[in-house]
Amino acid sequence: MIVSKSFRWSEPCHALLMGAALLATVTQAHGEEDNVLDTLQLHGFLSQALVITDDNDFFGPSSSDDGSLKFTEIGANVSLRPHEDVLIAAQVLSRRAGGDGSEASPELDYGLIDYQIQSNQQRNFGIQVGRFKNPFGFYNQTRDVAFTRPSILLPQSIYFDRTRSLALSADGVLSYYEERLSQGTLRFQAGVGRVQAGDDLRRTLRLDRIPGDLEPDTSAIGQVRYEHDGGRVVAALGTARVGASFESHTPGLSDGDFYFNPWILSLQYNAEYWSLTTEYALRESGLENFNDPRFNFDATGESWYIQYTRRFLDDWQWLVRYDSLISNRDDRSGKAFEAAGAGPAHSQFAKDMTFGLQWTPHPRLLLSGEYHHVDGTGWLPAQDNPDPAETSRYWNMLLFQLSLRF
Repeated sequence: MIVSKSFRWSEPCHALLMGAALLATVTQAHGEEDNVLDTLQLHGFLSQALVITDDNDFFGPSSSDDGSLKFTEIGANVSLRPHEDVLIAAQVLSRRAGGDGSEASPELDYGLIDYQIQSNQQRNFGIQVGRFKNPFGFYNQTRDVAFTRPSILLPQSIYFDRTRSLALSADGVLSYYEERLSQGTLRFQAGVGRVQAGDDLRRTLRLDRIPGDLEPDTSAIGQVRYEHDGGRVVAALGTARVGASFESHTPGLSDGDFYFNPWILSLQYNAEYWSLTTEYALRESGLENFNDPRFNFDATGESWYIQYTRRFLDDWQWLVRYDSLISNRDDRSGKAFEAAGAGPAHSQFAKDMTFGLQWTPHPRLLLSGEYHHVDGTGWLPAQDNPDPAETSRYWNMLLFQLSLRF
């Protein structure tokens, strides 16, 4: 878990990087056998997508005649190993995903010091201090790099883009342990820190219309993962306890609290030319302690997808996926939600059938295209569709993306 503020780096992160620089200086001053600068690595990536929808908007005015080009990801990362047991790494990310483009300002995606307490052929054990990516599902820790994704969009039932900040990262401490067994590898990660509670979360909770501040509380996350037979079979189980406090600036309205407690089970089978992946999640979330009961709610959502990918001709891959999101297991159709006047029933679920194709003509170039047929609007970004009543239940989406890395 890692938290980021806009490229005005927060004081803890500034102190972290200052400490990292000092550590590197001290190490050099004592004279390592190998030149520290020989371990310096710089990498970057850029992705630009075109999004076209027949109804509703996704990442900008995608339902207009020309579609939307407001889905851009640009990142640069650096790593340095001042000591064989110490790694310093950071990445800056500029990401535009619809809206007015203000979110494209560079942010510290992660910035950490990784200290390996023990590292040998049998096991690895260490800690990371700073801003780290949350170990959530299969793809969260690398979700911003297009080359690591099986499709342009990850399954939105699990890897929400409408509340991306909540699951992305946190500021704190993450410990990791890896044990190599006779038939596989067992990995465990556990972290404590302050998660992000960005504007996307406020919009989804409909707190953006109320004067006040939403500040993250100290949260915890953990994942255990087992890879069998060199990664032929991969299984993971993760959970988190995430919280944030809303300080009301509205007379007569008390402060409130947000909580999010997910469980996610991940399974994958990898053959030579194909992979089958599925993930299932239960998500308990809600608002509480407001003196106005209209703001309080408690719901357990359900998410799952099943995905088949096939590799062919060395540099091609196609994908088919079914993705299901239910916002409230006690109101799967959303009819009770609509009857209460909270919004249309179809805003409480989404069933997405996806077909995708990727071509990698060069290791540094990726061309992708995919088609989505969606029933429901449960994961539509609120910033692109401010009035849920004007959205359509059934809609289609085409995406094309060009990605580069160096």
